[in-house]
Amino acid sequence: MKSRAPSPWVFLCALLAAAGFVVAPVLIFQRAPLAPYYELLFNQKIFYYHVPCAWVMFVATFVSGIASIGFLRTRKPAWDDVALAAGDLVTLFGALVLISGPIWAKASWGAYWKWDARLTTSLLLWLLFLAYSLLRRYGGLGSERLAAGLAVFGMADVPLIYFAVKLWKTQHPDTTVVPSLGPGMRPPFYLASFTFLFFFVVLLAARHAVGRGQRLLHEAQDLHAEQE
Repeated sequence: MKSRAPSPWVFLCALLAAAGFVVAPVLIFQRAPLAPYYELLFNQKIFYYHVPCAWVMFVATFVSGIASIGFLRTRKPAWDDVALAAGDLVTLFGALVLISGPIWAKASWGAYWKWDARLTTSLLLWLLFLAYSLLRRYGGLGSERLAAGLAVFGMADVPLIYFAVKLWKTQHPDTTVVPSLGPGMRPPFYLASFTFLFFFVVLLAARHAVGRGQRLLHEAQDLHAEQE
């Protein structure tokens, strides 16, 4: 079994992510202005982490969903390797979203959680991919196809999450928040967003390499068992 050297693009993303994680907190906590709303103040800084994590969660969902469609159409395990790697990252970044969001909600709404439409659909997406990850590990033979269906269904939930603030009356800020950011808030926000995106690429490449290695090892073990 031949090992593959990481792509130069992965190394570049790793360097950019590392630089971003150093520079972004300086801009966020020392340069970006505090929120004008008295009840938020310093708590608004969570925005620079919460929203980028949500965006990366969406990207990971689409990567997993599209790769799952490719796997269902072709049955090629290479597609499944990508879907599994991205699916695990949906669970990771979804957890970060669900942890950071209530911290902001407590300061803004006075409660850590309310069954707001966007919050509920986000929780649904995380639970779907948690089920995906559990199914892939403990589902047994044929669970790949069932898990792929979950990933495709999860991909369909992303537009529902995004437009929930328009379809229903919600307490969650609407989709105009980011475009309306002030000049002092835009550089740290976009830097944090790209930092998390680069970090996602690195994690995806690492998780894909591990998953692919595990699959090839299992295939080699099965082949050896058949030859005995």
